[in-house]
Amino acid sequence: MEVKTIGVVGAGQMGSGIAQVAAQAGYEVVLVDVAESFLERGLTAIRRSLGKFLEKGRISQEAYEETLGRIRTSLSLEALKEADLIVEAIVEDEGEKRRLFEKLSTLAKPEAILASNTSSIPITALARYSGRPERFIGMHFFNPVPLMGLVEVIRGELTAPETRDVVVAVAKLMGKTPLEVQDYPGFISNRLLMPMINEAIEALREGVASKEAIDGIMRLGMNHPMGPLELADFIGLDTCLAIMEVLHKGFGDDKYRPSPLLRRMVQAGLLGRKVGRGFYNYDEKGNKVG
Repeated sequence: MEVKTIGVVGAGQMGSGIAQVAAQAGYEVVLVDVAESFLERGLTAIRRSLGKFLEKGRISQEAYEETLGRIRTSLSLEALKEADLIVEAIVEDEGEKRRLFEKLSTLAKPEAILASNTSSIPITALARYSGRPERFIGMHFFNPVPLMGLVEVIRGELTAPETRDVVVAVAKLMGKTPLEVQDYPGFISNRLLMPMINEAIEALREGVASKEAIDGIMRLGMNHPMGPLELADFIGLDTCLAIMEVLHKGFGDDKYRPSPLLRRMVQAGLLGRKVGRGFYNYDEKGNKVG
C-alpha cells in the first residue's frame, strides 16, 4: 500500500508535530481538531518550528513554504475520507479515543490504516473500537516530534504484518527510527520513564530533597538533559497521571501506584508548562521562571 495522504486528529503539541514531520517528508496532510483556535495554535507551532529550522539553515525557504503548503486544516472528520493513514493524537483518555475510532471506523476508506499516538493505552483494546483491527497499530511519537528521532511501533493482537511494514516505512521517510515493542501497558518508554518520574514526585512529597536537588542530581549525576520533575512539567502532569493509572490498572501492582502529590497537583490544575505552573513556574513562551 502506498501512503500519499496522512490525516492527523488533534492539533496540540503532538498532533502539530506529527503533521509537520509528515509534511516535511512529502506527504499531503489533513490536520483536524474541534475548534478553529486549536488549529490556528497548531499551525502557529508548526510555523515557529519550521522557522527555527530555516534560521539554522537546516531547510531552505522553498522547503519551508512547500511544507506549509502540504498542510490543510479542517473542523470535520469528513476531511479524512481519502486519507491513507490516520494518526490519532488526542487526549490520553480511552473513552475519548474509543469515540473517535468508532467514528473513523465507518468514515475512513476501507484500506486506510488507523494509528494511535497513545503513550500507554493498550493497542489491542483501541483496535477493537476501530472495526479494522488488522489495519490498526500504535505509532508513538515523542515530544518535541520534529526533534526526537524515535517512534515506538506497537502491534495489537490482530495487527497484520503488512500494516506494520507500511507504518515502519512511513516513519523512516519522516526521518524517524521505528522500534517495535509488544502491546503491554506503557510499552517500553513509559513503563521505564513514568515510574522514575513518579518516584521523584514521591521523594519530593516525603521531603527527601528539594525539587531543585532532585532534578540536579539526575541531570548532573545521571547526565539526563532534564530532571524528572521538570520533565513531568514538560509532558504535562495530567498525562503523567493518566499513564501511571494505566500502568497501575494494567499490571495490578502497587509499585505503579500514582503518587498522592501527583494526583493532588492535577486536581488543583497545576499541570505543568502548558498552563504556566506545575513543579516550576513558566512564562507565556514556556520558559522556566521559578
